[in-house]
Amino acid sequence: MRPPPALALAALCLLALPAAAAAYFGLTGQEVLTPFPGLGTAAAPAQSGAHLKPCDLLKLSRRQKQLCRREPGLAETLQDAAHLSLLECQFQFRHERWNCSLEGRTGLLKRGFKETAFLYAMSSAALTHTLARACSAGRMERCTCDDSPGLESRQAWQWGVCGDNLKYSTKFLSNFLGPKRGSKDLRARADAHNTHVGIKAVKSGLRTTCKCHGVSGSCAVRTCWKQLAPFRETGQALKLRYDSAVKVSSATNEALGRLELWAPARPGSPTKGPAPRPGDLVYMEDSPSFCRPSKYSPGTAGRVCSREASCSSLCCGRGYDTQSRLVAFSCHCQVQWCCYVECQQCVQEELMYTCKH
Repeated sequence: MRPPPALALAALCLLALPAAAAAYFGLTGQEVLTPFPGLGTAAAPAQSGAHLKPCDLLKLSRRQKQLCRREPGLAETLQDAAHLSLLECQFQFRHERWNCSLEGRTGLLKRGFKETAFLYAMSSAALTHTLARACSAGRMERCTCDDSPGLESRQAWQWGVCGDNLKYSTKFLSNFLGPKRGSKDLRARADAHNTHVGIKAVKSGLRTTCKCHGVSGSCAVRTCWKQLAPFRETGQALKLRYDSAVKVSSATNEALGRLELWAPARPGSPTKGPAPRPGDLVYMEDSPSFCRPSKYSPGTAGRVCSREASCSSLCCGRGYDTQSRLVAFSCHCQVQWCCYVECQQCVQEELMYTCKH
């Protein structure tokens, strides 16, 4: 089966990453956003056609590469979206058997697991978020600050603020992914559904922020602008949707003449189950255990776990090894005149638990 059109987006954000990105495993979510090695160097919007080469290096469809070449600054934004999606995916699954490893990602995207659904949603969410922020940061030539009607967005820049342009981001992404088509393929419908769940998760985090400029903090003069929630909140929302994902099958809607997603009928019931809600992640196949190495993951052997919270599940009943290590940290800190803090270096013993092979 030929991959659905949306697969190019997932491939960009979750497959076009070199092996060097494995160094990002075990993330805290506080890392600085930088482009991946091998995907080009992030810079200001390119000039004189210099932006053509980065687009050609990315794993995009022919049509998407053409759009990329016409949008100076887009290639670097796509790289940042890929990085952001990987960071957040690995953070959200850091205590799970499947930890969003790059190993096995190609095989995973060919199946209809819950994890595949999450990858599609995370990819589209990261790209939606990053594009909107790139507009407000002045990194894209064809978009700028949000100009929502009813807000003082056009004056906000005078006070050093600029609204995140979600309107441009979602419009561009819709064009980038291609026109909507009724599909007779269950997998394509599910992928498209999960892609839009990611976009909706970013939209739900859009908020209005206002700033007062009056005398003594009064609001005699006020400017307001649209601002996206931190991407960590979007990642948490998508992880909750993953935890409650809905298994679906398909049925043809005779009135509309197209395939629609439905929950499987309950045993003994003559009717199909309810249709998934717009915000539900959907999947078609039960996931493997991810305990042992397979074409979908490297397994859990050697993974660090918490003896109280996660070792039992993460180690899949194989047990865990205990290792003692010395950890250095700053201690006995004192503020010195006038403007610096002086600390001593202390060392303490720490126990580390890793899953057995």
